[in-house]
Amino acid sequence: MMHKLLIANRGEIACRVMRTAKAMHIPTVAVYSDADSNAMHTAMADEAIAIGPAPATQSYLVQDKIIEAAKATGANAIHPGYGFLSENADFARRCEAEGIIFVGPPASAIDAMGSKSKAKQIMEQAGVPLVPGYHGDNQDEQTLLNAAREIGFPVMLKAAAGGGGKGMRQVMEEADFDAALAAAKREAKASFGDDTMLVEKFLTQPRHVEIQVFCDSHGNGVYLFERDCSVQRRHQKIIEEAPAPGLSDEVRKQMGESALDAAKAIGYVGAGTVEFLLDVDAFYFMEMNTRLQVEHPVTEYITSEDLVAWQLSVAQGNPLPKSQEQLTCHGHAFEVRVYAEDPDNGFLPSTGTLSHLQFPQVSESVRIDTGFQQGDTVSVHYDPMIAKVITWGKDREEARQRMLACLKDTHVVGVTTNIGYVNRVMQHPAFANAELTTHFIPHHEADLTAPAMPDTFLPVMALRLLLSQRSAVHADLSHWRMNHPHKQQLNLECMGKHYALTVTTQPQQFCIDYEGQQWLVNGTWRDWMLQAEVNGYRSQHRMACVDETANQWVLFNGAETRHFAQVHADMGEHDDSHDGGCIAPMNGTIVKLLVDTNTPVKKGTPLLVMEAMKMEHNVTAPADGQVGEFYFSAGDMVDGGASLLEFIADDA
Repeated sequence: MMHKLLIANRGEIACRVMRTAKAMHIPTVAVYSDADSNAMHTAMADEAIAIGPAPATQSYLVQDKIIEAAKATGANAIHPGYGFLSENADFARRCEAEGIIFVGPPASAIDAMGSKSKAKQIMEQAGVPLVPGYHGDNQDEQTLLNAAREIGFPVMLKAAAGGGGKGMRQVMEEADFDAALAAAKREAKASFGDDTMLVEKFLTQPRHVEIQVFCDSHGNGVYLFERDCSVQRRHQKIIEEAPAPGLSDEVRKQMGESALDAAKAIGYVGAGTVEFLLDVDAFYFMEMNTRLQVEHPVTEYITSEDLVAWQLSVAQGNPLPKSQEQLTCHGHAFEVRVYAEDPDNGFLPSTGTLSHLQFPQVSESVRIDTGFQQGDTVSVHYDPMIAKVITWGKDREEARQRMLACLKDTHVVGVTTNIGYVNRVMQHPAFANAELTTHFIPHHEADLTAPAMPDTFLPVMALRLLLSQRSAVHADLSHWRMNHPHKQQLNLECMGKHYALTVTTQPQQFCIDYEGQQWLVNGTWRDWMLQAEVNGYRSQHRMACVDETANQWVLFNGAETRHFAQVHADMGEHDDSHDGGCIAPMNGTIVKLLVDTNTPVKKGTPLLVMEAMKMEHNVTAPADGQVGEFYFSAGDMVDGGASLLEFIADDA
């Protein structure tokens, strides 16, 4: 019997588990690091206990601290969520040894699927289809290269202990193999402490389709249909949907039964996901995640089942709530992961304080899973996912349109996000037509760039800045009178572009001139909404203040955001020749210096590798030239914005 549940996680998944536990009248315990002392999950639990410093390696990943927290609070069950210790077989064994219910599969099942190479061997014996590849123990570089040659390029390198896209590299031709292998091994070692690699055939038009399975300790097993997770960046999912569009009932049944074969082959108990690569109607086993998935809400929407409730019930030794014949699939659901990241800068994670945070209204067809609230900080120590927006519709198009509406109502200020980007993905004709592959984003990259700002937004932005100039309290031009027009220069900057506007202040309105265009504007500001009238046309614009002292704002234009500010004419002009623009994009660690100093390099040549938020980032040459000096060595910690090196351009 489960008397009290400790959630060994943080953020949205901790909050998600707590909601179901509370509905089942199971008291909950949160654990929190120093960075999470005021976090949503900490406040939401019935009890909370501190477990150490912000770095996960000193808090959420320390098994002794989690076990001690459970004992101190009298929790006789632990839900690991996903990430952290969720797929750690040693932790599952520790729980069992301490007499604590581990809400997950047996340690033996985690062991079996924890190594991709071992998992492939087990699946081959179980008759589950596999992608051609090398899954052997011999990790000699020449052996791996020979395997790639035998399979035939292109190939995919994968960390055997990997997940989340880490330790993966696509290699299109043999000449790139050595560098890709070295990078993949470094990333795998940093993320998992294991640089064992797999080599697999790279399918040119694959879809990522996964099956949700559930098994109990009484020998029962079911599959709760499938999810399509093909739309990914850097091998990490950003949009998921259920069911997979265009999948025939026959293939769905075959995949579901193969997934159950995989689960039964390792004596699985609990919630798990078997991931397949689907190529037309042929499918191949990729891996099994021995935990609850981030995208489980779309399955909950189409089945009307609570998977966490199933987990808690099965963990207490109960049989599955339903048989395969009792499960039904209805409607369609999407999940979008809202990340603090910059799609225009290689999806680099973004950190900062969420000064403004607004989500769509929750309903029977709209669900928001988050662990953040306004004022919280997105930290460098953890995954940059802010929230999951989930929608349901009676069919795919209704669910898609509902998601587009939700994205327009999701407003985040304080960090750069992917909201506009995922909105453009979902609006793309190929996505609307369900033309899905794991290459969707690179294939349509040109279509997914942020649209240029039309000049028609200039008078609206200028009006907001002018109202701020006049008064922070009375922002209504009707309160102001002036006998003579007054002319001034207003320098506005938006998304890196400078606009020099001439403003003539007239009674009850402004006249704005820009490169031959002229607008007569007036309006009011109230409750984060600008009521603007431009040349007689009235419109409403939601905005949020980034920095009132500096007169910095953000305009929400549908799902796109436009940051703008009043600046001095020469603001931003500085001499950066000392580093050539080679600065640290965020807090991180120098992994490797890739070139020698005073050696000629071409523009775009990788100069050094940084690791931040468990991902590697290359800093490249901004022009033809050479590195005069590196300011840091491998292993050094650096702050975001720090100059990393002296770069001497050829034309300097």
